[in-house]
Amino acid sequence: MIRAKAKDAKFIGTSIGGAKILVKDAVTGNILAEGMTAGSTGNTDKIMKQDWKRSEDLSEDDTAGFNASLDIDKPTFVTIEAYAPVNKKQAEVMSSTQLWVIPGKDITRDGVVLEVPGFVVDILSPQTHERINSTDKIELKANVVMMCGCPITKDGIWDANQYEVKAIVTNSDGDSKEVVLDQKDKPSTFQADLNLEKGLYEVMIYAYDPVSGNTGLDKTNFIVN
Repeated sequence: MIRAKAKDAKFIGTSIGGAKILVKDAVTGNILAEGMTAGSTGNTDKIMKQDWKRSEDLSEDDTAGFNASLDIDKPTFVTIEAYAPVNKKQAEVMSSTQLWVIPGKDITRDGVVLEVPGFVVDILSPQTHERINSTDKIELKANVVMMCGCPITKDGIWDANQYEVKAIVTNSDGDSKEVVLDQKDKPSTFQADLNLEKGLYEVMIYAYDPVSGNTGLDKTNFIVN
């Protein structure tokens, strides 16, 4: 059993597209098994609110994972890689570990758990290559969620007050300004407004958690006429 768990959050499963898992012979690089994690993100109370004890499983029967079956006839040293979240390429990272697998010796329950750090950041506005009048306010808006898809809200389990979400807006001359984005009406949605002179711009929006060290970023380009 192989699972991918978002750092400071829950398991990466079907709701966000899953994690791509590769099990490789560490010496030859041959792929011995591959697949996707599928299932739920897990029990929120157990994972995020309760104290953990040694040998206590965080997973339950429906918790996301990939059950790999290896055809080996001798002990084999393997590399396990998780690419997640696989459907969000700007956020996808690779987490890996290595271990010996022994014929006939199953690894079950929580199994091998790979931690996946970061945030998923999606810029919602401005749209890619959007043309905006210089007389109009420019809306900066991004969706920010944990790597498992868990929502971010003020005073929630994943508290928007704890996270720093900012836009770095850079013109074609290389001049930049930073703008703070705030989570207001809609969960996981951070936004701010600004005015800009005519020109070509790149915007990067990042999220940072000073407690866990999680980071995430998305970027795009737009035009002010």
